[in-house]
Amino acid sequence: MKGTLQISPTISQQGTASSQDKKPSGSQSTRSRRTRERITAAAPYHVPATVSSAELLDRGSDRKFRGLIHDLLTVARRLEMARDHFGRLINVSGPQYHLLMSVAQLQGNLGVSVGAVAQVMRVSSAFVTSESGKLSALGVLRKRPNPRDRRGALLSLTQAGRLKMDRLIPEIREVNDLFFGSLDAHSFSELCASAAALVHGSREAMQYTQKAEEAAS
Repeated sequence: MKGTLQISPTISQQGTASSQDKKPSGSQSTRSRRTRERITAAAPYHVPATVSSAELLDRGSDRKFRGLIHDLLTVARRLEMARDHFGRLINVSGPQYHLLMSVAQLQGNLGVSVGAVAQVMRVSSAFVTSESGKLSALGVLRKRPNPRDRRGALLSLTQAGRLKMDRLIPEIREVNDLFFGSLDAHSFSELCASAAALVHGSREAMQYTQKAEEAAS
């Protein structure tokens, strides 16, 4: 018996099959259309300058100013990370370490008032009172009545607090030398002056935002 004859598709049949293979499916067509719509809908947006002072603009652009903001935020975060690191080494929080260091620098022979510490740290007296109480309970800070103002207290490091700080100084010095080591005497002096100016300006800015929020509430 002769075998069954196998007939290949004709050229026209092959062409039809090829065209069907290349035709996108419904889901592919929908995805393609949505992609085109997204591309069409995306319009360019140029953010207006975020400052108006000519001294802060570079040929009308605030790009350099925005770069400064990013740098300042990065430095602020890293300063807090370094502060928290120092605190962990003596088993206190970062803000508590800052408080201890401020007291150590200001206490002199008699101690330093809560108000003076709060002013230097630029925090509220209530914060200093609360945190100094915790540090006093840990035995690293001493609180005694202020002979000039019986309503207030004088703060100073205890012997245990001084020992902790003395042991921590080499680590503080190492980190600070790395953090600020790229500054020469001139750039350091300029940075100090600029930072003081920013502290003043930032205080006015915060007063403005507080009033704006109060007016909106």
